[in-house]
Amino acid sequence: MQLRVPRTPVLATAIVGMSLVALGGTLLPSLWREIVLRHDLDRSLYALLSVAGLLGLYGRLLWGNLMRRTHPRHRVGLAVIAVISCLLPAVLGPDWAAALVMPAGLIPLVLPLRVAVPVTAIGALGITGYGLALGLPVPTMVYEFFWFPFAALSGYISFWLFHVVTELRQARAELARAAVGEERQRFARDLHDVLGHSLQAVALRAEVAERYLDRDVARVRKELTEIQRMARDCVHDVREVVRGYRATSLRTELDGASAVLSAAGIRCRPPQVPDLPAHVHEPLGWVAREAVTNVLRHSTATWCRIEVSVDGHGVHLEIVNDGAGRRAAAEHGSGLTGLAERIAAVGGSFSAGHRGDGTFAVRAAVPVRAPAEAARTGAEGTA
Repeated sequence: MQLRVPRTPVLATAIVGMSLVALGGTLLPSLWREIVLRHDLDRSLYALLSVAGLLGLYGRLLWGNLMRRTHPRHRVGLAVIAVISCLLPAVLGPDWAAALVMPAGLIPLVLPLRVAVPVTAIGALGITGYGLALGLPVPTMVYEFFWFPFAALSGYISFWLFHVVTELRQARAELARAAVGEERQRFARDLHDVLGHSLQAVALRAEVAERYLDRDVARVRKELTEIQRMARDCVHDVREVVRGYRATSLRTELDGASAVLSAAGIRCRPPQVPDLPAHVHEPLGWVAREAVTNVLRHSTATWCRIEVSVDGHGVHLEIVNDGAGRRAAAEHGSGLTGLAERIAAVGGSFSAGHRGDGTFAVRAAVPVRAPAEAARTGAEGTA
């Protein structure tokens, strides 16, 4: 089972919900006894309103601090919770002793840490003395003396882990953006290398032609012919750069893809790529590039596996990741449709989709022999 980090509001909602369930579990038994057993309308109404107010205000303060929406009035809210918690056992009796610990979990969230530590210590001593003064059982107050700082520590740890997970999620997104930016810079460098020299040479040839325009028509014609040749070569080089296959191989493409994924925080080991026929590099390279781009942009993957294999039927490329849970719509995007068309054009097969184990797989297979070679062999066999 692969763990996926939910989005910040979802995670905050889960923490608030679990906290309210835990706190409600300590108060609801007392509330049940007040309503069902005592049959005192005034006491029941007071208990019901107090519990509802405590849980509602607690959830509001917890949500605000988890989402970093802090405000000085939150300290007033914490004081209100403390007052209501102290009044419950004073008004309704020893059954409500557990309410005294209610403010503890919010102390390290609402107050600065340097203030929260002494306030927690004073609070533990304060509720113990207050409970004993109310005549609450000594074992109960000894237990709550230790429970109070533990509840405060639990609240702080939950708060800290929540923000650590949020910052890690943001760091991963930043790494993905940096990886994409680095690839754009690489493309810009390649384009500059190709166009810079070629265009400079074209400009020089044009200057030479201009100088000889009135003196040597043959020289001008020669220079113009050279400019045409260089322009065609430049267009060809630009097309190769745009396609991404200038002096590269599938092995190079996959090594770069695994490096980009690793930089984005997605576990991926460079695959073992055997020696492959020349014609498979371009179509499978397109598959690798598009699949990795989709993993970076449209998934919440934590790992990605890339495998290349060769058998008697063809060269097979499989790219699997565990980030299929979020953007199912990516499965039907135009990028994958274009890949299917490219692979079909070279006589191969292509598939992409969700698997039963919660992963997303892209598979492509290209024949070992090039289509032209296969057609020539078939013609020779027929002859």
